[in-house]
Amino acid sequence: MKKVLVLVLAMSMLLACIPAFAEAEEGKVFNIYAWNEEFKGFFEKYYEVPEGITVNWVITPSDNGAYQQKLDEALLNQENAADDDKVDMFLAEADYILKYAGSPFTQDIQALGVTDFSNTYPYTVQAASDAEGVVKGVSFQCCPSALIYRRSIAKDVLGTDDPAEVQELLNSWEKFNAVAADAAAKGYLMTSSFAETYRVFSNNTTSPWVNENNELQFDDAIVAWMDQTEMFIENGYTLTSGIWDDETTAQMFADGKTMCFFGPAWYFNFCMGNAQDPDKGCFGDWAICEGPQAHFWGGTWLLAPAGTDNPTMLADVMDTFINDEDVCSKLIENEAQFTNNQAVNAKYAEDPSFGNAFLGGQNDVALFVELAKNIKFENNTIYDQLLNEGLQNQMQEHYRGSVDKDTALKNFYNYVNETYPAIVTP
Repeated sequence: MKKVLVLVLAMSMLLACIPAFAEAEEGKVFNIYAWNEEFKGFFEKYYEVPEGITVNWVITPSDNGAYQQKLDEALLNQENAADDDKVDMFLAEADYILKYAGSPFTQDIQALGVTDFSNTYPYTVQAASDAEGVVKGVSFQCCPSALIYRRSIAKDVLGTDDPAEVQELLNSWEKFNAVAADAAAKGYLMTSSFAETYRVFSNNTTSPWVNENNELQFDDAIVAWMDQTEMFIENGYTLTSGIWDDETTAQMFADGKTMCFFGPAWYFNFCMGNAQDPDKGCFGDWAICEGPQAHFWGGTWLLAPAGTDNPTMLADVMDTFINDEDVCSKLIENEAQFTNNQAVNAKYAEDPSFGNAFLGGQNDVALFVELAKNIKFENNTIYDQLLNEGLQNQMQEHYRGSVDKDTALKNFYNYVNETYPAIVTP
């Protein structure tokens, strides 16, 4: 009996030591790769880093694929990297998440302990899964996109700034284009960038950029965007600047003349700083509605690289940002986010006292809950980011009058040939 007791005690001590040993084996540096500081801000505010671990951010802007190139180099070197240099978590966008979710450079997060997706939006799990359904990451946000309009301009052009009434007047592209003419007659711009409506159209394609024969193809929705934009430029309904250019964002100031922008919660939270400027902005003079077509834009996924030496913290970060109700609530209350937790979103959507001050008190969460029901993650390819950017960049030269349309398309094909030689172009 004594021998049995000794053996039981010995086994208990061994089992108790295993978690401690595993914890001791965790790396001391947690490296996160990202393209901007949006999630960095949320992480630093709402995640408690385990004692003894230093978080190192490696941030590279995404323009022209620079972020992916930097990340790819690190992932290719992951196996040979020193523990303190290994990629422990990296961020990815909708335009290229399939490239990483379907690769051997990411790993099964359920095996790491992230298993509760009951409150997440299904498309966010689908987007972060490989062809066999193995989940490689999570998104901390859901990104239904809305038409963001200037209340004061809407009142002048449409006679109302009420979201339901504005939606009725802008619920199709035919109505949107007609109102653009009315706005121009009163000295306003309908949009402030030739690319403003691009994501609405591209998110409603019925075919991918590249077909099963690896041939480039233009979906009817992309053609419709080009036709609309041509007409908008010719009639002075928009500007030839890009959506991130100063000329475009200057239209967000109080003296701006633009009625409509398009974007999700992260857009007016993270990208409309000029509208929120305390001196020159127009805080509260905005509202949202669905607009001509339901769509979503972007989103940030947290992905699990194979070979991380911090699997415990990695799993905890992911679980925190989808399942911790307090953290998700703070993202809504303090950061104007629309979270990837349906239960938390529903709580605010159903709260009659909740409203977004930037949107004049409108309950944006309530609208986004409805818009999220329309999100479909379809017709995506691993090439989407650079093909979307490349087309817009080349067409911008045409809209500015530098080249004719045929030349712009020819330049786009050359860009595709140089960027992705395997894709067959017309």
